[in-house]
Amino acid sequence: MPETTESILKHHLEAYIACDLPAMMEDYTEESVILVRSGRAFQGLAQIESLFQRAFAEFGAPGATFAMSSTAVHGETALITWSAETPANTYEFGTDTFIIRGGKILVQTFAAKATPKTK
Repeated sequence: MPETTESILKHHLEAYIACDLPAMMEDYTEESVILVRSGRAFQGLAQIESLFQRAFAEFGAPGATFAMSSTAVHGETALITWSAETPANTYEFGTDTFIIRGGKILVQTFAAKATPKTK
């Protein structure tokens, strides 16, 4: 069965929710890039893996929650919106956009409105 934008997005989200780093990394190549709100670009498997290691440390913490708000797919492009709660932050709104081609995520963007929790 050929891989579609929908099937790659589904795999990506399932791996993210499970904090399964090896499964996440199956969706990227050395040419893949993730652009974040600060303007930084994480390119290649090593940089993308380090980004997800940090994300999993926060989003995989006990008590963390993640809720999908919407998904939209058109051709090779997908958009998700979400909210989350972690021990460190409240994510009122988050969004990721994906360009998926040949069964791999070529480009991903990420932005979120995060409010740090006071300790």
